[in-house]
Amino acid sequence: MHARTSSRQIGAALVELALITPLLLLLTFITTEFGRAMYEYNSVVKATRDAVRYLSVQTPGTHVAEARNLVVYGNTAGTGRALARGLSLSNVPAASCCVWESAGASPVITTVTVRVSGYTFHSLFPSVMGLVFADGNGDLVFSDITATMRAPS
Repeated sequence: MHARTSSRQIGAALVELALITPLLLLLTFITTEFGRAMYEYNSVVKATRDAVRYLSVQTPGTHVAEARNLVVYGNTAGTGRALARGLSLSNVPAASCCVWESAGASPVITTVTVRVSGYTFHSLFPSVMGLVFADGNGDLVFSDITATMRAPS
């Protein structure tokens, strides 16, 4: 009788494992994708800050191409791979990427702003076990990422 009881417990444990495994896998995939999204978003934010810091010491209206390269590739030459999957120079349009503004009279304060628009995170798993991420394609479009810094006068 003792052998029969332990085999029933093993069978019950196997059934419990079969029931809980899909939930654990789902939580693992969601956590992994959320972590990747935050990592890539953080990479773009850091690159945007680096670009605005670079432009803050330049003459207003100059070195825009280098700043755009700095946002996308992490260097002013524009070589190598993009810092984040899906990030390209089209996300940092030259016309609206870098804006200098002056305010005040004495002293005049000049600021420079760098903007990244339409950056889209591409999930590796568009759906897991019937749960669809973001827009159905696994894409999550972030709002504009901006950084502003005071430029020396």
